[in-house]
Amino acid sequence: MPHREQRSLSRRRLLQLTGATTLGAFAGCAGQLPDTGNDGGREVTPRSTVTDEPDTSVSLTAASGTIRPSPETSTANWTYNEQFPGPELRVQEGDVLSVELTNDLREETTIHWHGIPVPNPVDGVPNVTQDPIASGETFTYTFRAEPAGTYFYHSHVGLQLDRGLLGPLIVEEPNPHVEYDREYVVVVDDYLPGEPRLPSDGGMGGGGGMGGGGGMMGDVRPPYEGHLINGRLPDDPQTFDVTEGQRVRFRFVNASSATVFGVRIAGHEMTVTHADGQPVEPVDADSFVFGAGERYDAVVEATNPGKWFVQADALDGNEPPARAVVEYGSAGDSGTPQPPSSSSNRLQYGDLRAVSALDGVSGRPDRTFDLTLSRGRDEYVWTIDGQAYPDADPLQIRPGEHVRIRMTNQSPVVHPMHLHGHFFQVGNAIKDTVIVPGHRGQVTLDFHADNPGRWLFHCHNLYHLDAGMARVIKYVE
Repeated sequence: MPHREQRSLSRRRLLQLTGATTLGAFAGCAGQLPDTGNDGGREVTPRSTVTDEPDTSVSLTAASGTIRPSPETSTANWTYNEQFPGPELRVQEGDVLSVELTNDLREETTIHWHGIPVPNPVDGVPNVTQDPIASGETFTYTFRAEPAGTYFYHSHVGLQLDRGLLGPLIVEEPNPHVEYDREYVVVVDDYLPGEPRLPSDGGMGGGGGMGGGGGMMGDVRPPYEGHLINGRLPDDPQTFDVTEGQRVRFRFVNASSATVFGVRIAGHEMTVTHADGQPVEPVDADSFVFGAGERYDAVVEATNPGKWFVQADALDGNEPPARAVVEYGSAGDSGTPQPPSSSSNRLQYGDLRAVSALDGVSGRPDRTFDLTLSRGRDEYVWTIDGQAYPDADPLQIRPGEHVRIRMTNQSPVVHPMHLHGHFFQVGNAIKDTVIVPGHRGQVTLDFHADNPGRWLFHCHNLYHLDAGMARVIKYVE
């Protein structure tokens, strides 16, 4: 089935919403824009991308291919450089990273650098921050990789993330606030063997169409056949080798399209050290929950020899869990890995305390948005304040403001809400993605308007986003 082009923000609709005369004006190539919106402000020119020579240059090619998540399983997928997940990109904090993307797909595509507050023109949102990259074309993203943290990159066009276009991005800090001896990146994902579709296009299955379940939380879920750690199903798990006495850092990335995971490591407690890449005061937990787009780093003391499962269970589905194995060198070849026990000390947002405060968000906010998250009544549509993107008004802010967003979730399902271009404060943590619980759950976040441009604010459940749960946040003056 062809890509749902109508779900992308058309050029004509973009101009209607923003009052821009050309897309080039948004990219900083023209002068002031006409008055926009009720505030009567003019759109602010985004900061430019860096012009320094890159410290690291990477070439990525998006193309169709075949993946083998287990020895007995293969499926058609889309990949970066014929790898799934895509190749790990690892740079030092402050380095200039240049990534040339070649599009060998038959559809348009982009890359979004999830969590990094890049300059607006390289944020990778089609028809908002850039023209999508046409089939056979290339585009180069160049930005300074900062701050340090665990991030990932993925397509931001339609449902392409659920075709496999994703990979980890690690920005290493010069002086970590916790000690460790070795580390592993753990990309957790949901496994869809076929082409992703919205329920309104005849997709999802199992949930009875528009009104049905298909998940523990009452949402309609794609027909996932299991879950993955680093691209592998649980019948062929990856092994993380450790040595007794080591401190091992695990960088967990929820790169899924529609799954909230609960993560445990059998036989070991975790010390959570980072949330969405940003350092927190170390806090002990035997499990944590993270929604699509969230990341946690955790350090584990290797003091319990044997073979142990790392397990990620879908909290909103009944598919087989994702698994990997922690294996001590002394364990030998015999014995099967032990499964995790029930959680008794699950991490909560209230346990997270950022090591450093977020600048510009103290005291009373300069601007507050009260937003309601809900589902359309008669079709598969998800809305913010009753409006479905792209037919939704932008949220206008001004440079330097302390902005507060208060969300109330009127639906029965959780929404992992992600803000592009900024970190925000939620409680005592600094994050870029936060779960808003269902059944009138409420979350308040605060951010500093320090990165001009147009930024998407949306649910990171890919199907909710594609069905309308997004807004553009636009800087004016």
